[in-house]
Amino acid sequence: MLTIYHNPRCSKSRQTLQLIQDNNQDVNIVEYLKTPLNKSQIVELANLLNVSPIDMMRTKEAEFKEQNLKGANDDALIEAMVNTPKLIERPIVTDENKAVIGRPPENVLTLF
Repeated sequence: MLTIYHNPRCSKSRQTLQLIQDNNQDVNIVEYLKTPLNKSQIVELANLLNVSPIDMMRTKEAEFKEQNLKGANDDALIEAMVNTPKLIERPIVTDENKAVIGRPPENVLTLF
């Protein structure tokens, strides 16, 4: 089963979810803005993505600049994603063994 960390207001997130459904994949949908992730979940996703925290962040969001996160260490970046879920790149899809960022949505095809 796949899990998508989804923002229904994001076109890429909607397209990725549609691609998953069109390929008849079972999917658990987590609207991470309504159900924020905790620190251990963010660390786990970064590990599954095989990226550093900065690589799973939306660095062009106003909140990134407002919180002075440019050049921040990994712990500060993770804490920022816990406190401001909007900063998490979207969508992230995982099969529990690895994860991909659905930008472009076709990235999800590597999970099935």
